[in-house]
Amino acid sequence: MEKEKKKIIIVGAGPGGLSTGMILSSKGYDVHIYEKDNKVGGRSACIRQGEYSFDTGPTFLLMKSILDETFALADRKSSDYLKFQNLDPMYVLNYGEKILNVSSNQDKMYEEIKRVFPGNEDGYLKFLKKEKKKFEKSYPCLSKDYSKATDLISLRLLRAAGYIDLTKNVYQVASRYFKDELMKLSFTFQAKYLGMSPWDCPGIFGILPYMEHANGIYHVEGGLSEISEKMAEVIKEHGGHIHLSSPIKKVITEGRKAKGIELESGEKVYADSIVLNADFGYAATNLFEEGLLKKYSPDKMKQKDFSCSTYMIHLGVDKLYDEPHHQIVFANDYKQNLKDIFNNKIISDDISVYIRNASINDKTIAPEGHSSIYILVPVPNNQSDIDWDNNKEDFRKRIFEILKENTSFKDLEDHIIEERVVTPKDWEIDFNVFFGATFNLSHKLSQMLYFRPRNRFEEVDNCYLVGGGTHPGSGLPTIYESARISSRLIEKDLKD
Repeated sequence: MEKEKKKIIIVGAGPGGLSTGMILSSKGYDVHIYEKDNKVGGRSACIRQGEYSFDTGPTFLLMKSILDETFALADRKSSDYLKFQNLDPMYVLNYGEKILNVSSNQDKMYEEIKRVFPGNEDGYLKFLKKEKKKFEKSYPCLSKDYSKATDLISLRLLRAAGYIDLTKNVYQVASRYFKDELMKLSFTFQAKYLGMSPWDCPGIFGILPYMEHANGIYHVEGGLSEISEKMAEVIKEHGGHIHLSSPIKKVITEGRKAKGIELESGEKVYADSIVLNADFGYAATNLFEEGLLKKYSPDKMKQKDFSCSTYMIHLGVDKLYDEPHHQIVFANDYKQNLKDIFNNKIISDDISVYIRNASINDKTIAPEGHSSIYILVPVPNNQSDIDWDNNKEDFRKRIFEILKENTSFKDLEDHIIEERVVTPKDWEIDFNVFFGATFNLSHKLSQMLYFRPRNRFEEVDNCYLVGGGTHPGSGLPTIYESARISSRLIEKDLKD
């Protein structure tokens, strides 16, 4: 008689939930993913508007090797499902009077720095050498779980301690290598990938620009949302189930043990293990019985430190623009802009604008001769008093002014066919993102490793966390890593 499969319920079909489902379904578990939306992907879903396709969130793939390994854990090759393009330049940094074309080709990058920021090129070589060592020592520490306090005194972590710049921030790390202030920004703005300021982001994350320069970044044909779509295919190939348009009301518990979920429809479903891929702040404050959580109660969640939010514009336009695939137009006073976002929590007039013009390399996301354009501006999360209903249009106007002043998108508004704007209010209401903080809990040292919500959730037995709100943190590579960690824990616990 065939042994009954262990059943796994996963709440949320974002990158973490899909990666977990892909891995566990390939191991023979009966996987059921419940997603509130009518499509997979969560913050990495595809937005289709008219004849145009947009990515909801992430727009490039860093550390492709982790995605490849995640597919391999599910007995699949990522290249059989996805078409990757290594971008060169990776992105263009627009400082107004100076433009830096950033390449992962080290010879090209050395010469570009020498051309734009002479005197800083040798610092680039020192950066590559020293941050490589930091990466090699620190990344293995991020790929293991921290279920117990004693995990913080592991030999691996102790060996890494001398390399990870515990007493420095990312800006101070860059200052070790570069003299020019704009050059420092070129190797610190990556703290924004975590929704943080480089003056606050822990020095260990100096590995973020290293990871880009050492490994390159990739575009996926059709958009990064294609990764989620193909992961869903793999889950189904392995016999897993994805239930769309199925929002859940709560996690069913007995005592402090998760037993199943109750859907908004009233249906109750039980399983051997429960995995939460919902936004952690939302899950902690909405999906458990009142009073069950102590460490992450609603009152205590509000006291945590959260990332910034984002204001986004998705545009379908009837024109192709000879502009870079990725470009950042920096605020004139970048540091003050970040103070306004993180400390003052107000809208700046002097803002930094990121533009993805993927149609220059990908003809599948818009009609022939048209473009799908993605614009993102970091802004305060909803702990601010900003009324986005009243400020949305003025802020949009400022963004287009900056594009006209600094890029060749000068006539962009004249060519708009489709438009969609997402504000921090939309992130909170439509996407269930706590405080609209699109990069989850901040990554300050007191909210990392053992001190971050753990993959084996410490407040509820039989419950596991994946996604940006748990260890190792925000960003696609680390979200995939969280799925790998939690999958290992689930397999171990179900065998014990």
